[in-house]
Amino acid sequence: MQRFCYGGAAILSIALLVGAARHTLPLEPAEAWGFVTGALCVWLTVKQNIWNWPIGIVNNFFFIALFWHSRLFADMTLQIIYVVLGVMGWYWWLHGGRNRSPIQISNTPRGIAIVTSAVVLAATAGMTVFLRGVHDSAPFLDAVTTTLSLAAQFLLTKKMLENWYLWIFADVLYIGLYTYKHLYLTAVLYLLFLIMCCVGLRDWKRSMENPREDALPTDPAGSYV
Repeated sequence: MQRFCYGGAAILSIALLVGAARHTLPLEPAEAWGFVTGALCVWLTVKQNIWNWPIGIVNNFFFIALFWHSRLFADMTLQIIYVVLGVMGWYWWLHGGRNRSPIQISNTPRGIAIVTSAVVLAATAGMTVFLRGVHDSAPFLDAVTTTLSLAAQFLLTKKMLENWYLWIFADVLYIGLYTYKHLYLTAVLYLLFLIMCCVGLRDWKRSMENPREDALPTDPAGSYV
């Protein structure tokens, strides 16, 4: 299943880029490039490869353009915040461990889990009210997916295992949201994200039991995350 998912993403990525370049597919260029960079970013994250962060930042800029056009303002703002969190995560993965060493996978401390849950609930309520005021096209779904994704991204920057549970929940909602908005390619992308997140959860659990088993080099010198 894992190889099928990755192979399918690679084939679809090539087809989309060729179709977008030749204008034979009815899709926005930002959507095609967002698919390719997004799938690559998640795959690198599953593999605990540090290059997920720069690829993710590039992906954010493609989706900023796409969401502006689709009037999904909360998601557009989310991508901007992702850029900031991406820089932070890049640094923390490399130097966030003891004595500025690479950070290791860990479980989320109870205190952080409680605070994160409270912030997600409060922020979702407040953002829903705000987005209704600015005539967002899907205020509640836009708000809850935004807050869940921010929480998941924060846990990811700290390499906490539970980030995958939040991503899985958010991706299920995103599939419905983007289908409703007729962004079908993006909905397919998030379906692949959902599958890859399930794989990531499984692999990170295994990695916690067998540290460094699946880690990939972060640079040609062969250092690991």
